[in-house]
Amino acid sequence: MRPPLAALPVLLALVAGLTVFAVGSDAERGVPEAVLSSQQHIAEDGAVALQGAVDQSVTDLRAAAADFGGATSVPADGMLTRLDRAYHKWRGTAVVDVATGRLLASHGEAVPLGKVNLRGLPANPPPRLVRDDSGVTRLLTFATLSQGGRQELLVASQSLKPPGISVGRNHTLNVVDRDGATLTSAGPGSGTDRAKALAGTAAREAQGKGPSDTAAAGGFDGPSGSLVRAADGDTRNAVGYAAVARGTAAKESPSSGLGLTVVTTVRTERHGTGTGDLRLALLAAAVLLALAAGVTAALHLVVQRPLLRLRREAHRLGSGDLTAPVRVPRFGEPARVGAALEALRRQLRGRGGPSQETVAQPPAKGRVPRGTGKGRRRLGLRAVLVVCAFALLAWPASMLLTLGSTLPRASAVVPRVISDDQRQRTETTADRMRRGINDGYADLARLATVIDASRSEEARRVLDRSLEQHGRYRSLYVADGTGRILVRAGDEPRTPKKARIRTGVRQTNTSGTEPVVAAVAAQPVKGATAGSGRRYVVGEFKVQYLTGILSRPGLGSVWLVDSAHRVIASNKGFVAFGRVSDGRLRAQMKAVRTTKGSAELLLGWRDPAVAAVAPFSAKRGVASALGWKVASIRPVFWIGLPEYEAQRRIMLVGLLGVSTGALCLGWLYLVVVRPLREVAQGAETLAAGDRTTVLYPRYHDEVGSVARSLELIRQRLPRTSAPPAPGSPDSAPTSSTSPSGPGPRS
Repeated sequence: MRPPLAALPVLLALVAGLTVFAVGSDAERGVPEAVLSSQQHIAEDGAVALQGAVDQSVTDLRAAAADFGGATSVPADGMLTRLDRAYHKWRGTAVVDVATGRLLASHGEAVPLGKVNLRGLPANPPPRLVRDDSGVTRLLTFATLSQGGRQELLVASQSLKPPGISVGRNHTLNVVDRDGATLTSAGPGSGTDRAKALAGTAAREAQGKGPSDTAAAGGFDGPSGSLVRAADGDTRNAVGYAAVARGTAAKESPSSGLGLTVVTTVRTERHGTGTGDLRLALLAAAVLLALAAGVTAALHLVVQRPLLRLRREAHRLGSGDLTAPVRVPRFGEPARVGAALEALRRQLRGRGGPSQETVAQPPAKGRVPRGTGKGRRRLGLRAVLVVCAFALLAWPASMLLTLGSTLPRASAVVPRVISDDQRQRTETTADRMRRGINDGYADLARLATVIDASRSEEARRVLDRSLEQHGRYRSLYVADGTGRILVRAGDEPRTPKKARIRTGVRQTNTSGTEPVVAAVAAQPVKGATAGSGRRYVVGEFKVQYLTGILSRPGLGSVWLVDSAHRVIASNKGFVAFGRVSDGRLRAQMKAVRTTKGSAELLLGWRDPAVAAVAPFSAKRGVASALGWKVASIRPVFWIGLPEYEAQRRIMLVGLLGVSTGALCLGWLYLVVVRPLREVAQGAETLAAGDRTTVLYPRYHDEVGSVARSLELIRQRLPRTSAPPAPGSPDSAPTSSTSPSGPGPRS
């Protein structure tokens, strides 16, 4: 009984101290954590997009080199023509003879080959950063191929700007190398010395960090973080950075060796107002301490002290001391047990015992034997615990009502930069989705130029290799002009026959358990007209691939919807072709009819949120014809604003107070009150004449001691109230000198 009563005031005192610390101190000063984490996530999105673009470029070039390689020699100019027809990402391409370093062919922008020693390169060398004669940084991608008995090197040049990263009016985006030099930048003031200095500082911070711990939890794989730098007056520069790198446990990528860091900067107002209220916190802590003292004192007076007295009285009667009357408590189960003990004492002394009729026949239902104490059942210790629980529950309820009412409206709390960042990140996600689908179609267009369905084994090897290199497809196959599959790799196709011969990217179903998105590229056959003589390369996208693009930390719930706003994929689990769960977001999606994204602060009495919708960009690849949109919503309560941080602290201490009270009072009920009610019932039954029911102690504690003493008393009681025969052991007078041990069982 003592541990829960001792733990209750100690734990409540700790909660009171936590209340002073959590509620009385300011949750945030300076730049809100929400702004800093948002800039970090934007930089991570830029690093992911840049890394994906570089890795995809390397994969596509090496796959093309593997397809061109073989015994049959393909002219260098013909290879570049096929590449330019399939891909539009490279600014310039070239083919170089590895043995002599001689340029065999080039297309597009002049590739700065003079900046690289081509003779000393290994097979399939990693990408490199070089500066051309005009000082512009270019990314060179290499792939080695063997054909006609000679070694050749495919080289592709492209710009370094992160693809598809939306930059707002107040944001600056920089790509920095490992030495802190800015390679490319975008946004207002991106070319200033101050912006370059901030980017260099952030890059050095990233290079000095190890892999981020968020990689294990599904977050960003490389080092990332945020900084705060003073600007002019009350404004601050919030800086986010993320390195293009892979964690130690992840698979190494070609882009990880470039040492690139993406840095984003935004100017924001300084958050100088505090969110804590020390006076109110001290008052709440004082009230909780007073409640703890009052509840502990009440439980001590009503539960602990009466039970300890009962324990002594029961032990005295069990040991045979029947001289003094039992001191009966005044309330609850202790009063019932005390009255039963007094009745048993009188029976042991030979006065006030039940008649033979009462002993032989149990009392009728509803009749209460005199002197057993059964009439005192109106209120018990359970009522005391309920009152104490309500008293302790009133404290967190009053805290939430008083302190929570001071929270301003979400429109006055959420900075505009949060809405802008949500829109930018949603647009970035939509652009990554669009580029991924376009890259898939471009890969199929390249396969259509090299695959020969008449050679089934060779065609199957090409499809298997492409399926292994790209994780976006669930199945790849070649179909003829009627839609019949000639060669297949991967899972069973789900695209209808008519859709297999229509070039482009299409969503082939609007119902079912899984969306089917297929890309089809035509393969013209020499000397054949359109129809059954034409071949088509078909690739069906994985839903997991689409979901993986939507899974970005700090973006909230994200959905990919089709032109009719049916759900195609989501990062939070979804029902295929269902509706977006939030009605406010559905209304916003219907209102967005342009190609530009929008962001709104969705107000509500229960869950205000920041939402954004971003359609696919029009006339930018075959994926634009799908008419898809990316929608995201993020509750402002979990964004990390100081005001909501203070409210979460209030909720924390309130829940701790409720948990502490429930733990201690529940402990007391299970260990003391409920066993004591059973003991009280057994004592009253024993006093009423039941001599056959054995009283077992449940625990070795105070209540168990009372139960053991009652069992000793039961063994001393005769089975009838008839006077014992002279000379029998029971004829001995029961006085204070009687033996302490129990008599023999009768």
